[in-house]
Amino acid sequence: MDSAAIDRFEASRSRLASLAYRLLGSAADAEDAVQDTFLRWQAADRERVEVPEAWLTKVATHLCLDRLRSAQARHERAAGAWLPEPLLEGDPMLGPADTFEQRESVSLAVLTLLERLSPVERAVYVLREAFSYPHAEIAGILDITESASQQHVHRARRRVAAERRGGGEVDPASARRVVEEFLAAATSGRTERLVALLTDDVTAVSDGAGLARRLLRYTTPERVASYVRAGFKPTPAKRRLAGGSPAMHIALVNGSPAVLAVVDDRVVGVVAFDVSDGRVAALRGIAAAGRLARLDEAWRQHEPDAPVIGAW
Repeated sequence: MDSAAIDRFEASRSRLASLAYRLLGSAADAEDAVQDTFLRWQAADRERVEVPEAWLTKVATHLCLDRLRSAQARHERAAGAWLPEPLLEGDPMLGPADTFEQRESVSLAVLTLLERLSPVERAVYVLREAFSYPHAEIAGILDITESASQQHVHRARRRVAAERRGGGEVDPASARRVVEEFLAAATSGRTERLVALLTDDVTAVSDGAGLARRLLRYTTPERVASYVRAGFKPTPAKRRLAGGSPAMHIALVNGSPAVLAVVDDRVVGVVAFDVSDGRVAALRGIAAAGRLARLDEAWRQHEPDAPVIGAW
């Protein structure tokens, strides 16, 4: 392959990775899909490709759809042990973030909701909301009609809006203050302080430190507060599992505030928050090492703020 063809692909790599991440919810899978797209580009009759960017987008999208439809993916996601892979703020894979729709489309909340859509609905939603493709181009990418593209995005928007927690965008500084109050309450042992910071319909989901076969789910402020208090209570067993006594940092993950547990500059756990009207509406706890690899790598190259808790 000549250098011009490689350069043309590399010019699209970041956009393709961001597209694949939104479709698959996994940075590792997204990187695999982009690499497979490169192999297809390498083998293609490039003289017959009129618009390389459109060709690459179509190939990458269909590779992602094949992964979403695969028996293995359906089994893993249906088994109840799947959460989107969290990414640290500034990761180029998070992609375009100029509009509220673009920022929302990569939030952990929306990536989780997209699991309830069909693969084609998910693709139409991402192409339209995150990348502003017109329906005529989406139809060409997905080999559907323009009217079908419009119908798919209408249904997808309606389902996401119906199940999304809270309203519009939350100010990051305000959300951080809520998380700081939450962390102080969680480590104080005072359940009433914690309950007061939770919405009436709060939910919590955890991968059980990567040890549970299925996701652990909690509802109601009292149950979530009890789970949080137990989770944030340090014990020798938890410190052994973490590999030491973690420092607790607050950072932005997929555009939302999160608490990161860090041992020797290594991220061993993430709790991401959805904040609505000054209270916590949802929590997602992720500690499976395989889901934290990219975030951990980014953290090592990151200049963090001082920890909220120096040694847990």
